Amino acid sequence: MERVVVTGVGVVSCAGIGRDAFWSAMEAGHSGIGPIQAFDPAALAVKIAGEVQDFTFDPKLAKRMERFTQFATAAAGEALAQAGLLPDDAGAGAADPERLGAVIGSGIGGFPFLEAQHARFLERGAGRFHPLTVPIIIPNMAAANVAIQYKLLGPNQCISTACATGNHCVGNALDLIRLGRADAVVAGGCEATVSPFAIDGYIQLRALSTRNDDPQRASRPFSKGRDGFVLAEGAGVLLLESLTHARKRGAEILAEVAGFGMTSDAHHLTAPDPGGRGAVQAMRLALADAGLNPQDVDYINAHGTSTPLNDALETRAIKEVFGAHAGRVAVSSIKSMVGHSLGAAAGIEAVASVLALQRGLIPPTINLDEPDPELDLDYVPNQPREARLNAVLSNAFAFGGHNAVVAFKRFA
Repeated sequence: MERVVVTGVGVVSCAGIGRDAFWSAMEAGHSGIGPIQAFDPAALAVKIAGEVQDFTFDPKLAKRMERFTQFATAAAGEALAQAGLLPDDAGAGAADPERLGAVIGSGIGGFPFLEAQHARFLERGAGRFHPLTVPIIIPNMAAANVAIQYKLLGPNQCISTACATGNHCVGNALDLIRLGRADAVVAGGCEATVSPFAIDGYIQLRALSTRNDDPQRASRPFSKGRDGFVLAEGAGVLLLESLTHARKRGAEILAEVAGFGMTSDAHHLTAPDPGGRGAVQAMRLALADAGLNPQDVDYINAHGTSTPLNDALETRAIKEVFGAHAGRVAVSSIKSMVGHSLGAAAGIEAVASVLALQRGLIPPTINLDEPDPELDLDYVPNQPREARLNAVLSNAFAFGGHNAVVAFKRFA
């Protein structure tokens, strides 16, 4: 079976735009969460979010792209540039554009744009809102625009599985390359839903933290006082490539995508299976696909949402999968720094996992000053940790019971 490697990464996050700024924030334990700037949140119970600040994008292209698509296009461009596969790169001549693909998803799509245009429709009547509303808001436009912008003529797909979107996209891209349907695929997730309607929807689900007076400390995975996640936005994209193709081009290899596992809880719209069966099996499937034993894993990039249910269930699932090794494997949640960006979350966390492997540093779980006494794993509290990592799992568990886990290995 063809081995699949990562030759490029790209990221847009509230903690930093571009892999270097993003990783500097992870090293510093810096939170990008703050008071909402996109609109006046005075009428809402939640007034904080992880917004991407100082993002710039080609104004001409932006007229036909909603914010989530702009994020994906920027992140994909960064990943392709690092891999040397932009259309005008000298090394790109070694690649057949019909063998280059994109699998990029969004959990929701263009929510803020839809809200604005629907308000115009109600106020002004039929035919008086933006004529491109439908193609601008639909979730597949991120993958479509990435393909258009970078001339990727191969497989092009959008997967939308809420918070598991990015991992499902990486897993699907892995399969496409293993099956010989593509030589290289940009894969990940994107989201931009910091809007009144979206935030109020999550408020009604009682899913969000209400620590409005202390935004940077509001997301506190595995803490005793955790009270919900902080909504965020961004994009995270990997360039996956067959090892044969990467070696042929002389590409730098950042990590190996070694395995993938996915399951369904088949239990509830928003609550995880109380026994954690789906999460457990997804991790086990990823390990089996990667040819790893539990004791081979050095670090787990946790889903770690900062909600009472998720953090407790994920901890129990890790203990069941890893047994005696559970107490020795490092576990951290970067959502403590970048919030929860829904369809973008797993993509951003996949980027963090690859950079952790490459750079020998585990990003911390910040704000973990008062651990939950019932959660007793090594959550890498507050400070990053230097470590030579050989194998990493990245977990994603979503509304609807979608579970997706990716296994990465140091390339050798």
